[in-house]
Amino acid sequence: MPTSLHDQSRENTPGQETFWRSPAGFVFIGFLAIAGLYLWMEHRAHLLGALVWLPLLICPLMHLFMHHGHGGHSGGSSSKGADQ
Repeated sequence: MPTSLHDQSRENTPGQETFWRSPAGFVFIGFLAIAGLYLWMEHRAHLLGALVWLPLLICPLMHLFMHHGHGGHSGGSSSKGADQ
């Protein structure tokens, strides 16, 4: 039975390369490394100065992402029948 394009698996076969292992991926990783080094060498004072504000930024982000928007507070000991 012939298979259509939709029936084929999206997994990488041993002959296929992922983006990160392709030549373009290596160039992109190199670019990110050079950009990061440049930011550290030329803007160290700005980057370290921004660390002062990091705790203030982390608090609301942790609250949002760890509580998932306050919509998932299930599993408590109270039941719906006890409220009625």
